[in-house]
Amino acid sequence: MKSIIPQEEGTCWLCQRLEHNPRFFRKGELDTHHIFYGTANRRQSEKYGLKVKLCKDHHTDGKKAVHKDPITDDYLKKYAQNLFEEKYSHEKFVEVFGKSWL
Repeated sequence: MKSIIPQEEGTCWLCQRLEHNPRFFRKGELDTHHIFYGTANRRQSEKYGLKVKLCKDHHTDGKKAVHKDPITDDYLKKYAQNLFEEKYSHEKFVEVFGKSWL
C-alpha cells in the first residue's frame, strides 16, 4: 500500500534533504522505513501504509537514526499512530499493533 504519511517525493522524511542533491548523498539512497517493524508489525505497516523514505543517516547510520535513537523512533511512531487513528480509530490501532505509543 502507498504510505499514508505525507512526504515530498525524493526527500528524507526526517531531514527533507533532496535525493538528487549530491552534497548529501547519491541518488537512490533513500530507504523505505516501516514505522512499526518486526515481522508481524512490518507486515501491518505495509498493509496500512505506515512507512516513510529516509536517508541512511536517519534510517540506520546516524546518531539520530530511527534504528539507533529511541527518541527519533518514538517520535515517528507517535506521528504515524495519530494519522492511523484519524483514518481508523484508537481501538483499531491497538487491535492491529498490540499497544499504543501515545
